[in-house]
Amino acid sequence: MGKLFGTDGIRGKANEYPMTTETALRVGRAVAMRFGTSGGLTKIIVGRDTRLSGDMFEAAIVAGICSAGADAGLAGVIPTPAVAFLTSTLKADAGIVISASHNPFYDNGIKIFGADGFKLSDETEAHIEELVLDDAVDQRARPTGIVYRLDDALDANRTFLKNTWPQDRSIEGLKLVLDCANGATYRVAPALFSELGAGVSALGVSPDGRNINDHCGSEHTAGLIQEVVARGADVGLAFDGDGDRLIAVDETGEILSGDQILAICANAMHRNGTLENHVVVSTVMSNMGLGAALKDMQITHETAGVGDRYVVQKMIACGAVLGGEDSGHMIFLKDHTTGDGILTALKLLEAMQTEHKPLSVLRRIMTAYPQVLMNVEVHSKPEIESLTDLEAAIKKVESELAGQGRVLVRYSGTQPLCRVMVEGPDEEITRQYCMQLSDIISKNIGSGG
Repeated sequence: MGKLFGTDGIRGKANEYPMTTETALRVGRAVAMRFGTSGGLTKIIVGRDTRLSGDMFEAAIVAGICSAGADAGLAGVIPTPAVAFLTSTLKADAGIVISASHNPFYDNGIKIFGADGFKLSDETEAHIEELVLDDAVDQRARPTGIVYRLDDALDANRTFLKNTWPQDRSIEGLKLVLDCANGATYRVAPALFSELGAGVSALGVSPDGRNINDHCGSEHTAGLIQEVVARGADVGLAFDGDGDRLIAVDETGEILSGDQILAICANAMHRNGTLENHVVVSTVMSNMGLGAALKDMQITHETAGVGDRYVVQKMIACGAVLGGEDSGHMIFLKDHTTGDGILTALKLLEAMQTEHKPLSVLRRIMTAYPQVLMNVEVHSKPEIESLTDLEAAIKKVESELAGQGRVLVRYSGTQPLCRVMVEGPDEEITRQYCMQLSDIISKNIGSGG
């Protein structure tokens, strides 16, 4: 067995290492052992998204939990952030989510939350990985736990989200189009926004196990754009398969990136005095335009490594209550411990109501630099610095950009990909630079090479 954890838990093709039932069982057992209390009752909350392999992995993880003497509370199909919420509010010892987020249905993954509802530190993940990979762990005799169902899990999550909406604001009469990606938000999101008084049209709410993220959701917004324009809607809201991301579409059919949503929310919070310490955290992947916009607002901009748990860690360290990623993960620490797409949608709508402006106007608060991102499939992940011709090419591009752009090359933490991101003053030039660097990576370590 090789390394299990990537940027956001464990992820891979279902029934291929590392996402096998054997691994899942061992993870369930390891989590129960790591978070179990001596002499006390250990409870682990388990939730999943709609993908076909979810039942299989749920059964394996629950078997592992019970084999370690812990009890497993099944939340069923539910958004990832809801598991974090349930884990902390029900005083469970840990929470496990079975999901591959925005990936296709044939992938799956495992995410873990601690008792406080936060994702795990690198050190804790490393300890769990040691337990998973230790064959001797399987030989230890233990009592067995039980399995129980959390029948009101979705209702509890919807109530929590509804209570984050300010009572002096209203979205009655607002026309929304939701795209739930045929994923974990397909029941809770339409019900919540309808309860708050909006007129809701919902796409991606007929999951069949195979259509999660399939030409829908936050990664595929063409259908949402078309529906927003056709219906004359005020806003389009697209979630990913497990519901921790949001990408928005304004009333004209233009897409707002995560960075733009972050800028809008930062401005609204800054103006109403809720942006503590006047600081916002994003990742190194954020558009340069975000930093420029925050500077204009006199907001301090801090950056973290890629991954929402690293954003959270940086937020705690610098006293921030707002942070996020361009991919659509937003963290509102006063309300939640992790990224929540539905909560982010509520905060975005709140900003619209506070400012009394449509989204097409609010989005102008940030001017995005032309940015091109390309993913290159790779067969291995050597240190970027060891690829000498790539390093030389990066330095050449950076020199030619002369401070009017930047280059970022990094491996995906969850897929066999190398991501190349170039920002520059001109779309065509930026794309050319990105293609040059991608070609070099493909020739050196590309999966077809």
